[in-house]
Amino acid sequence: MKLTWLIAAVASGVIGLTASATATPSPWEQPAASLADEIAGILGPGQAHLTIRNISTISTDEIPAIRHLLVLDLKARGVTTSEAETANLLRITLSENLRERLWVAEIVEGNETRVAMVHVDRSISNAKPVNEQIQLRKQTVFAAPEHIPNESILYADEKDSLLLLLHPEGISVFSRTSEGWQRQSHLSFSAQHTLSRDARGLLSSSANGFAAFIPGLQCTIEPSPAESAASPWSHRCRPSDDPWPIAVGPIAQANTTNGAASLKAFYNAARNYFTGVVTPSLGVDLPPFYSASVFPRPASNVALLVNGIDGKVQLVENGALRPVIGTRDWGSDFAALNSGCGAGTQIIASGSGEALSDSLRAYELPALEAIPASAPLAMEGTVTALWGAPDGKSVLAVVRKTAGLGSAESYEVDRVTASCN
Repeated sequence: MKLTWLIAAVASGVIGLTASATATPSPWEQPAASLADEIAGILGPGQAHLTIRNISTISTDEIPAIRHLLVLDLKARGVTTSEAETANLLRITLSENLRERLWVAEIVEGNETRVAMVHVDRSISNAKPVNEQIQLRKQTVFAAPEHIPNESILYADEKDSLLLLLHPEGISVFSRTSEGWQRQSHLSFSAQHTLSRDARGLLSSSANGFAAFIPGLQCTIEPSPAESAASPWSHRCRPSDDPWPIAVGPIAQANTTNGAASLKAFYNAARNYFTGVVTPSLGVDLPPFYSASVFPRPASNVALLVNGIDGKVQLVENGALRPVIGTRDWGSDFAALNSGCGAGTQIIASGSGEALSDSLRAYELPALEAIPASAPLAMEGTVTALWGAPDGKSVLAVVRKTAGLGSAESYEVDRVTASCN
């Protein structure tokens, strides 16, 4: 009896050892070890508080196993995980694009943040593609009526039942009626004021009305003081080289520690871009840029994304200017959208080039790579301007449309929102 039990026990042990030896290794062992190598090379021996954020198609059921591997690999390299407040911070983001996965580690030591990245074979899992996690939708806010087909639109601002359109030649004020938008006033700029080619503009709401910025000119638009006035709206314009506000809306207002809510930039009135000089200073010299957007970041509370005139997209964070990869297909316009999907806030970017049929796409920015978070949204025209709506929950786009070669141009303003899949 004892002999039979002993033989069975030995056989069971042999089978167990054989199964253990031939078990298929975890597909995450190699990337976890590689990332641990990168982290240890930067951090050296010590303690770190580890967090993992998954914005990839990896199943949430697999995250504990990945975390376990990272903890073991880091410990083998002298880095132990700790909940102590004095520990260094180690934020790991599991992300991906259409071609591959990217695991990004943000290593925070005091006021310094460094980044390590490891590319991971996408074929390890065949889960839902990241570009289906968010769906973009558009709705036409304004389409130019036939009697004003050639007035190009630089910017639009909607407040209560009013819509203001900024044109190179002046400002149109519309009110909402049961039949749609009806123009109340058209306020013309001085005939002596000329703009550069492809000029930009900006409108912002004020307590009594609106403020308008165009190159070399600043205007205030307010209700006319008397009911008997020829127009219900009046405007005053003056030559101005004052900086333009570039951080507006709740995304900026919620992140005031770096002065983001009051950030302004100087515009080159003789060209069509910002000079790179901003106020208050961000502690780093910015290149000349076409567009900029405040973007929330866990490591610094808020950062600024800028699109340089050289086509390079860079992130200003903690007094450093660093390039963002994965933006080769971006056009000159982008804006932040607080969708509540994925990481909460995405960047909506136009496509590159002067396409007759442009598109917009949502991107996540977990570290220093833009990861597609939606399929492209066709805009049925060329996007000429893009900015975040005051509520932060949508972006507005000016679209230039042509029926074909030699046809007259028309403009419309579209609102783009996002829903989570």
